[in-house]
Amino acid sequence: MKYLFLSTVFAVAILGLTSESARAQGPGNGGPQPGATNAPIDGGASALLAAGAAYALRRLRQRRAA
Repeated sequence: MKYLFLSTVFAVAILGLTSESARAQGPGNGGPQPGATNAPIDGGASALLAAGAAYALRRLRQRRAA
């Protein structure tokens, strides 16, 4: 009985101490700023598109020649 009482008191004390530190934290930063782009699609994507088109034209010309 004494062991049960001491373990309960210890558990309540630990929970009480951790909840105080959780409340002592300041407010968050509010998240990301609005209007930020998630995926910058600019020169890299257009370069890949141009390279793919050039490769496709090359393959078509090779098939017609063969």
